[in-house]
Amino acid sequence: MQSVVGQISSPTFSRTPYVISADGRPLVLPSVGGITYNVRVGDPAIGWSADHVEPGASIINTEKSIGSWSPNSGLNTLVCAGNEVKVVSGDAKGAKGVVIGKHGGVEHVIVDFPPTTLDKMVVGDKMQVKAYGTGMILVNYYPEIHAMNISPDLLSKIPLKEVKDNLEFPVTHIVPAAIMGSGLGSNHSYSGDYDIQMFDKKIVKKHGLGTLRFGDFVAITDADHSYGRIYRTGAVSIGIVVHSDCVIAGHGPGVMTVLTSSKGKIKPVINKKSNLRNYLKLK
Repeated sequence: MQSVVGQISSPTFSRTPYVISADGRPLVLPSVGGITYNVRVGDPAIGWSADHVEPGASIINTEKSIGSWSPNSGLNTLVCAGNEVKVVSGDAKGAKGVVIGKHGGVEHVIVDFPPTTLDKMVVGDKMQVKAYGTGMILVNYYPEIHAMNISPDLLSKIPLKEVKDNLEFPVTHIVPAAIMGSGLGSNHSYSGDYDIQMFDKKIVKKHGLGTLRFGDFVAITDADHSYGRIYRTGAVSIGIVVHSDCVIAGHGPGVMTVLTSSKGKIKPVINKKSNLRNYLKLK
């Protein structure tokens, strides 16, 4: 367990505020960063007038890199879902929250706090995270199953079942790898996420993806995330929905990997209550 530090990031835009939707419309929408007051874990991840919105508080480490060594990479690699976060500056100093996800590209860590705490915060407030979980091995299943981005404490709260040599994992949705988009091509899955494309209405309806929520555990079939994110028939990966739906081609609700098996040793079981809000008892 190590301490890592980040501060609440400012919301950001490129020089032009427009994004171009997959159907060719120029739009200006709220997006990543800052403090999002009205979006939390357990809320719908679909249907907002927003793009890539992150629930709760988004943090980043802006300390200067030393050569190729980046403090923000340290923050994003070491923290795991379920890690304790403590505010160490500002009016909310001393308040505690919990890591609920990581968002690639912008390289943010996403933290849940109660609304009364969010109201006391400002952009730039510092937070210390007790980072714990990176490097964890499930000794009974390794190397058939790789774990990442999830704390041992959170994993122990999930009702897993060992059936023969497989691990049953409760998920709210099963997603085919064929519709996964932005985030493919990374050479590791220890930070960031990748997106569920929502542009094919038949597929969305078939898999019930219109009911995705922030914090949902989902299974991605035929997806191996052991050493990056690739298509592999029979593989299964489990992840957490960390950011909202998006209008840009190739993008959609973001999923952060927590378990993956190239051999299909993870068996997803539908359980609509399989959400961070329930496991972490967030109010």
